Amino acid sequence: MAERQESRILEDYAYHLRMERAMSGNTVASYRSDVEKFLAHCPAAPADVTSEDIIDYLQVRDDVTKRSQARILSSLRSFFGWLVLEGVVQDNPCDRMDSPKLGRYLPDVLSVEEVSALISAVDTSGWQGLRDRAILEVLYGCGLRVSEAVGLRISGLYFEDGFVRIIGKGDKERLVPMGDMAAEALKEYLEVRPDADPSADDIVFLNRFGKSQSRQSMFLMIKKYALQVGIRKEISPHTFRHSFATHLIENGADLRMVQEMLGHESVATTEIYTHVDSSTWQREVLTHHPRR
Repeated sequence: MAERQESRILEDYAYHLRMERAMSGNTVASYRSDVEKFLAHCPAAPADVTSEDIIDYLQVRDDVTKRSQARILSSLRSFFGWLVLEGVVQDNPCDRMDSPKLGRYLPDVLSVEEVSALISAVDTSGWQGLRDRAILEVLYGCGLRVSEAVGLRISGLYFEDGFVRIIGKGDKERLVPMGDMAAEALKEYLEVRPDADPSADDIVFLNRFGKSQSRQSMFLMIKKYALQVGIRKEISPHTFRHSFATHLIENGADLRMVQEMLGHESVATTEIYTHVDSSTWQREVLTHHPRR
């Protein structure tokens, strides 16, 4: 009975995140997973959870980084805040808890030469190679999230105008400029794109079964080409988005413009790429200064 009740609470909470807070499917899944793991660990019913229960759980989860602990606490704070709104509990047990102190996260980026080497490593003699090259060109040329690349639609490609229409987080739409290299790679792939499953008729990037290519397959594809060209950095599809933003700012692009292209709610999120740029020239100075 208790398990069914917790399952119902989680379903209602996920509905709240989707419909009332307009969170993306991936974010909802992440929040729900964090809460579900906590409830499975904690012997107390949700209405009886205390701050001490949450502290004990975070101490048990010493297998995760401070950043992950901060995310878990954020998920639990959101969940218990919702229970307060629903009248299930009177106080949020997370309110008196501080998140772990985090240093500024500086993402790994690829150099322009590394990006070129990765794209050049693709064998484009078959349709799958043309697809892979188009994915890499779009990730780097348009700065898309991997979920946005997976969901990219043929009806959202405006070749004559040089734009792609993206449905980003929270189902928010934005237009992103599409450069010549990305456009040409897309056109060459679309000429040989296989027949699609009815569920993926408008989807750009297909797998060999004619269905939408998954996030995981894009990740594995990038890792494969990185190994081929000897790149040892921990890279993922998101690395191309980081590289896109960093290279734009390095070359003088306006921060607000980059914010719009990335689909960031706040310019403060985009500002992290100015710190990545700073770390690059700081490293150069410290490497070459005679008093290093």
